[in-house]
Amino acid sequence: MDRLSPLFARFSLSADVFYSGALCGVVDFPNDRGIGMLHVLRRGSLRVIHANGERVEVVAPTLLFYRQASVHRFEVDDPAGCDLVCAHIEFGSGMGLQILRGLPQLLLVPMGDIAGVQPTLELLFAEAFAARAGRSAAIDRLVEYFTILLLRHTVETRLVKQGVLAGLADERLAKSMMAMHAEPEAAWTLESLAGVAAMSRSRFASHFLDVVGATAMDYLTDWRISLAQGLLKRGRPLKAVAPAVGYSNETAFARAFARRTGVSPSMWVARDVKKPA
Repeated sequence: MDRLSPLFARFSLSADVFYSGALCGVVDFPNDRGIGMLHVLRRGSLRVIHANGERVEVVAPTLLFYRQASVHRFEVDDPAGCDLVCAHIEFGSGMGLQILRGLPQLLLVPMGDIAGVQPTLELLFAEAFAARAGRSAAIDRLVEYFTILLLRHTVETRLVKQGVLAGLADERLAKSMMAMHAEPEAAWTLESLAGVAAMSRSRFASHFLDVVGATAMDYLTDWRISLAQGLLKRGRPLKAVAPAVGYSNETAFARAFARRTGVSPSMWVARDVKKPA
């Protein structure tokens, strides 16, 4: 049961590596781009200092993932430095941002805890420390893969207790969430989703809200609007988008879209999709 691929297919995960090498001394990370950041520490140790004065000692090999903008500093005492790859991680909008619900500001995971990561770790640093053709594109793609491994690990080990990933880690809720992902156009009701999860209506509604942090029907609406945004970006007309994401007519879809985004579908396309000539 692949719980993550439908999500990865619907949001634009991308990595932009901005540092790779042996890090020494003191380095500040302002993260003024306002997006996530992933640090891959292969060798050495470092001290992380956050804006509130919190200090965290980290020993390699470790992944450090900040889900959103967070000012932090690395201090490396060893003159030999530490081997590090640092990247900005962009999840896009809509479901891309929702998948991060429930994650701590800093998710720190020892590399040895993540199944199958070692070959990718070696390949990443082989590319990062070389000067081969296509190096930049290669390490960006490898960091994206690291991010997928990290999110997979989060689901498989139930690292978080609330949010989309926590819902997908729950055996019963995952069935209903995957049904929504697979058939957004279906006429889902709270009763039918509870049936998929093999739970009573009241128990399902309460459990979904507690674990995911949103009602089941709100989650369904968010999923549908996220899919609709992807279709609109690809130039699909409104009359085709509405039924594809579960709305009987354009008016009902436009109303739901505006409630979620604050603008009509046509205004959203004009603002977020069309480029200046």
